[in-house]
Amino acid sequence: MKSSHKALLTAGLLLGIAGPALAQTVGVAVGVAPEERTRIKQYIVQERVAPVTVKERVTVGAKLPADIELRSVPGAWGPNLTKYRYVYSDNHVYLVEPSSREVVEVIE
Repeated sequence: MKSSHKALLTAGLLLGIAGPALAQTVGVAVGVAPEERTRIKQYIVQERVAPVTVKERVTVGAKLPADIELRSVPGAWGPNLTKYRYVYSDNHVYLVEPSSREVVEVIE
């Protein structure tokens, strides 16, 4: 095997191992597939989820105040999202890490 191939393989393995930990440390968004985004938007409309008012601007990495109620993510949104909670506000769905109340994804 050529040294350049070994280097690429090693880099790929390291990213595969360190990637999830690095993503949590840096506060990288969850990454929701387009079909999951569509399913989430449809749920919000069909279930007539009432929006909440958030005074601050909400972005990935922002921590939501304790007085904002976090809703449980329905299983229909996909098994990789059920560990999160969500808030619906200003026509956006915000996925939130419940232990830290940090926004991890914005679905427009």
